[in-house]
Amino acid sequence: MKGTSSPDDPSAYLENLMHAGQQSMKRFDDALAAAMGVSDKSSAPMGQVFSPFAFAIDMQREYVTQIWRFWNAAVIGTLTLGTKPAILPVRGDKRFKDQAWQETPYYDLLKQSYLLASTQLHELVDHAQVDNRTRLQLRFYARQFIDAMSPSNFPATNPEVIRKAIETRAASLTAGIQNLIEDIQKGRITRVDESAFEVGGNLAVTPGFVVFENELIQLIQYTPKTPDVEKTPLLIVPPCINKYYLLDLGTGNSLVEYAVAQGHQVFLISWRSAVPEIGHLSWDDYLRLGPLKAIDVVRDIANVDEVHALGFCVGGTILSCAGGVLAARDENKLATITLLTTMLDFTDTGDIGLLIDEGSVVLREATIGRGGVLPGKELAFTFGTLRANDLIWRYVVDSYLKGATLDAFDLLYWDSDSVSLPGPMYCWYARNTYLENNIKKPGKTTQCGVPIDLSCVKVPLYMLASREDHIVPWQTAYRSKDLIGKDQRFVLAASGHVAGVINPPARNKRSHWLNDDLACDAKDWLENAEERPGSWWPDWDVWMKRHSSGVIPAPAQAGNANYNVIEPAPGRYVKQKSN
Repeated sequence: MKGTSSPDDPSAYLENLMHAGQQSMKRFDDALAAAMGVSDKSSAPMGQVFSPFAFAIDMQREYVTQIWRFWNAAVIGTLTLGTKPAILPVRGDKRFKDQAWQETPYYDLLKQSYLLASTQLHELVDHAQVDNRTRLQLRFYARQFIDAMSPSNFPATNPEVIRKAIETRAASLTAGIQNLIEDIQKGRITRVDESAFEVGGNLAVTPGFVVFENELIQLIQYTPKTPDVEKTPLLIVPPCINKYYLLDLGTGNSLVEYAVAQGHQVFLISWRSAVPEIGHLSWDDYLRLGPLKAIDVVRDIANVDEVHALGFCVGGTILSCAGGVLAARDENKLATITLLTTMLDFTDTGDIGLLIDEGSVVLREATIGRGGVLPGKELAFTFGTLRANDLIWRYVVDSYLKGATLDAFDLLYWDSDSVSLPGPMYCWYARNTYLENNIKKPGKTTQCGVPIDLSCVKVPLYMLASREDHIVPWQTAYRSKDLIGKDQRFVLAASGHVAGVINPPARNKRSHWLNDDLACDAKDWLENAEERPGSWWPDWDVWMKRHSSGVIPAPAQAGNANYNVIEPAPGRYVKQKSN
């Protein structure tokens, strides 16, 4: 006992009583371990083989200890009118923000029991005797289970859901069931008020014209806003797994609009979502019909030999490979390359790489590797699992359990507007990037009939990464400096994969880091980098102007004699729905 207690001090007496109980439990646990021949970890001889049973005993002891601490805190808190919870959610966890999770003993018990069990499961995975990749996969799947089993995800154990049902006389539950039925029919979770947006209405509204199309892409030429424009045009290659209008969300929130306003001649590829008639297209087809063809069309329309090219995410990977094809053919058609949150070295791919293994790729190759379509909603769900609490369970609770009206958020609308891919293209990409990391290896892959060596792409390179990117870890994007280009410039933006890229200067939000010294690893680069407030867009524009070939009067009309205007931007392809 910690000392004597007074009959007039019930909280101290109860605390001492619980302490005695804890000591008794510890002695029992130690006796059980000794009887089974399991010694304490601190007394284990050097080199002792890991014992799963000993670890299980340790886990049990820790769990019981935490339970005792929780009940100790709960009972004493009741007697002393409050105490700090034994276990707290991680910073930024919004699932337990309602006061009932803190003030009502029942919900506090649910919350802390769940958090304790979650911690125990994480520790169990961390101590698993497996290789590092398998451990990372276990962590990912454990997190999916932990997120799914949160008491906030069930109507009977969520105080907000119960309160809302009482206040609305169950109307919220009725609305939630209706929302669930509609989403079952769609085959996906609705996360945004989709009626608030229209592509070509309030999204993708920068003026321009489609001047070329084939079975895979439409090429948009944007209308100049300045009397003079850069002589060397800019071709933007968006990711083919999303609609391009992330780069043209709306007035004042558009990288395309900004580039046009700075006097660049802007062209952009709009990828077509795969349908059965193009389900046979391969990776080589995406290079040939995509950037390689677009580069030639832009050169013809602008009457130049070289173009600036910008690739975002997978679009950057495709653009880099297209650059490798041009280099292998000894064709000098690129003036500069800009890569936004792009992976070329797939050694460290973050959580998404854990979902792609030999078994999954072989299965895809067997089913759609020679023809077929990978549905966009499957890709969208996969990306959603990377942040399941934010992108899945939050909307399950709000829409299905609370019956809430969804917000109008342009980024979420874009994220929900998924794109399907041809099976052969996807299978080649998955195997040669995430699975085998072949693209970075000189001569390892043959693309469009030539061996690819990215180091032969000798053009100035601008690289942007996002510090909190969960899809393209910024350290991975940084390693592109060793693979491609010359006179490289690397910039690190604040925030994540999308918000780090889409950051208009006029909003004066976030920040970015600069460091001209790239002769170091990522950690040293960041330690010596200078943080600057605001958007990275002006820095990129200045860099582009440093590689200018001069200005010319803005063209009076889109296209030329060889490439006539087909239709106004944003064109048909971006409006086609895959979901």
